[in-house]
Amino acid sequence: MTPHQLIIYLHGFNSSPDSVKAVQMSTFITLNCPNVTIITPHLLVTPKAALAQIEDIVQQIKSKEMNAIITFVGSSMGGFLATLCSEKYQTKAVLVNPAVAPHNMIDLLIGEHVNPYSGEVSTVTLAHGDELALMNLSTITHPKKYWVLLQQADETLDYRHALSFYQGARITLEPLGDHSFVGFNRFLHAIVEFLFEK
Repeated sequence: MTPHQLIIYLHGFNSSPDSVKAVQMSTFITLNCPNVTIITPHLLVTPKAALAQIEDIVQQIKSKEMNAIITFVGSSMGGFLATLCSEKYQTKAVLVNPAVAPHNMIDLLIGEHVNPYSGEVSTVTLAHGDELALMNLSTITHPKKYWVLLQQADETLDYRHALSFYQGARITLEPLGDHSFVGFNRFLHAIVEFLFEK
């Protein structure tokens, strides 16, 4: 019997499962991949709590299906979390304009933020930066398990940080674009192939 195939889609900071990429990914999987299940959790703002939330989802899956193939797709801060999970569970991940060492950006995020999808208000503090620093990885151990999608005109993150950190990974670097990654839907079929190819 073929193991159950799952994708856990991790949205970025102050985003939502209702974001454009998350909806595009979920819709594509539902319509085209009957053997794949996609899970798009609404991640908590606190980094440590968000990671624990994802780990709990993985644990729930594994408690029911030990042989399930769990993969990750993560955007921005979700890319950072997907990397942590990929390293922990030794599974594949596709990262879209991922955050690298996000604790270095905490000064830019301190304060209140209104989620554009849910209207929820959250507050970022220096303590969140401390959490991120403790979670940060100095290197990845299995670069071939990653595919990194980058656009050079990302207005939020410097794509060169990801180019350096994910050396040895499969990398797609496009000119122009923006932080949302323009034209993400062009890659959906290839993403599923990458995540589940033998």
